[in-house]
Amino acid sequence: MQFSLGIDAGGTYTDAILVRNSDSSIVSSSKALTTYPDLINGIKNAIDGLKQEHIGKVSLVSVSTTLATNTVLEGTGSPVALILVGEHPIKGEFPAKHTVLVDGGHSFNGEEVLPLDVERIRNFALKVKNEVAAFAVSAFFSIRNPEHEIVIRTLVHELTGMPVVCGHELSQELGAYERAVTAALNAQLLPISNHFIQSVMDEIKRRNINAKLLMLKCDGTVVGLKEALEKPVESIFSGPAASLVGASYLSGCDTCAVIDVGGTSTDVSAVYDGVPELTDAGAMVGGWRTRVRATRMETSAMGGDSHVWTRSKTIFIGPRRVIPLCIAAARYPSFMEKLQKSVTPPRHMLDWNVQPTKFFMRSGFKASDLNESETAVLDVLGDEPMSLDEIISLSKKYPSSIVLDSLIQKRLIQPVGFTPTDALHVLGDYVHWDAEASALGAEKLGRMNKMDKSEFSSMVKNMVAKNMAFNLMSFLLPDVERSGIKRIVDGKFPARFKVDVPVVLLGGPVRALTQELASVIDADIIVPDYAEVGNAAGALFGKGIKRIEFIIRMISVAEPDAGFYTFSPLGRGEFRTYSEAVNSSKELGKKMVTEYMGDCGVSKENLEVEVTHMSYSPEGWKYDPLETKLIVVGVGYPRDLRVR
Repeated sequence: MQFSLGIDAGGTYTDAILVRNSDSSIVSSSKALTTYPDLINGIKNAIDGLKQEHIGKVSLVSVSTTLATNTVLEGTGSPVALILVGEHPIKGEFPAKHTVLVDGGHSFNGEEVLPLDVERIRNFALKVKNEVAAFAVSAFFSIRNPEHEIVIRTLVHELTGMPVVCGHELSQELGAYERAVTAALNAQLLPISNHFIQSVMDEIKRRNINAKLLMLKCDGTVVGLKEALEKPVESIFSGPAASLVGASYLSGCDTCAVIDVGGTSTDVSAVYDGVPELTDAGAMVGGWRTRVRATRMETSAMGGDSHVWTRSKTIFIGPRRVIPLCIAAARYPSFMEKLQKSVTPPRHMLDWNVQPTKFFMRSGFKASDLNESETAVLDVLGDEPMSLDEIISLSKKYPSSIVLDSLIQKRLIQPVGFTPTDALHVLGDYVHWDAEASALGAEKLGRMNKMDKSEFSSMVKNMVAKNMAFNLMSFLLPDVERSGIKRIVDGKFPARFKVDVPVVLLGGPVRALTQELASVIDADIIVPDYAEVGNAAGALFGKGIKRIEFIIRMISVAEPDAGFYTFSPLGRGEFRTYSEAVNSSKELGKKMVTEYMGDCGVSKENLEVEVTHMSYSPEGWKYDPLETKLIVVGVGYPRDLRVR
């Protein structure tokens, strides 16, 4: 009997599930805290929490992670150099440390516009090679003819030994600027993603697991290890994609809306007839518009571990994530005493960093580029939480909130504070850690708002539920004014929303929020079994899907018998007749799809390939089509897993 292992490395928790291949039943699940700066320790802990007698029989491992997303959002990717070729439109900046524009490129028909300026490329590569970790190349109309990108890739790799990413390998969509951005982001992620995937491989090998390794992409499909290493940018938003696939599988609903309450954020998305809803435009991440296809979603920075703080008798949640008080007390024996002694700051000084329940500690990330004030604070912090009073006592100086913010953004210090998770511990709805610490924190913050601990915690719980409802309705009603949606959700009118599709909830504490959510919206709310590890299920049950697009175009309108060009991810081809061009494209597309699916663990028996094409010709045209778009799509599940 064989099993499959699904792993999701999220911002707060790393989840794992073990599934029996014969009937796709879940036999074991586990949650562990995500570990920073190295995620692999969290993955080890999650696997350790599964039934160990089955681990040696695992034949398939599939992973999803927020690593790529967080890296781009936090601006912590590796430095890269970007080479732009030809008449490149410069709409704005690029995510690259060095950029150069050189002569070359092709026309819409794949004809060379100018010879490639090889000498300038050579000089640029040698000049910047010691300042970057990878190169990206984007040539004008490389989707019609990638010759120049391929020449540059070979040359730069020979000169520097570094990885080189080509724009045509990542997208066949028009949009030169966005394709260049996508190539640069992919180059940024190569070293980081390689380390993560290699760490997972090493851990699987250490456990003597002989399994195929897959990774979930941001469109809800799985990708083989080889392509995951080459195109890490496609794992951006794989976490939300995993929640969609997992929610649909666990609930048995092919069509549903999904609310995933994680530690860091709440994500809302939808699946229709088993297919995740995708954005029409490419994924937007960290302010960069890419050519990466991703699930459409509504996200807010309010999760189970979002910081709850107060000022002027007003309660705020987020947007920053902190370690909950209940977890800090369970981890550090001295923390409870520090929380008891923590004093309430003067009201005029209160902000998100100055709270009676706020503590700080080192994160474990390596420090660099610090100013004097930042160094002074970091020098007194240790590996256990410290209050502001302790920091002041040791540094002889009151640290400004700006300095603390800067250190948090640089991921050098980890804050601790009261969270919605603590509120649920106080109310007894979700008790997994030290509820006494949560209760003490609720007392301190409640007193500042003239509430007892239960009233304060109930208010926080209600705010989270209303935020879930607001995100859901904003997602389902994208053309409706958000302020109007918020007023209805907040109960300003004697009416509430009715949702006509099932609403599936994922996340550890979501069962405790169903009643509050049901009071705000009228919907069939489902909390499936194993909802707390839904993303790990999604990582495992994503389909293998590969889409190859070909353009077949007549060489000359004036001479219809001159032949046809074909444009594909492999470059430009030339054929004497239209039928030869079509048949060759079909066969090549099927071959590419089959090879890709083999890397994804999909056998030919489990693979469905469909070919569609659309032709365009002027009215009254009497010859073969002027242009044809031919699309080859393969769909299948990994061969080891029988999907119910």
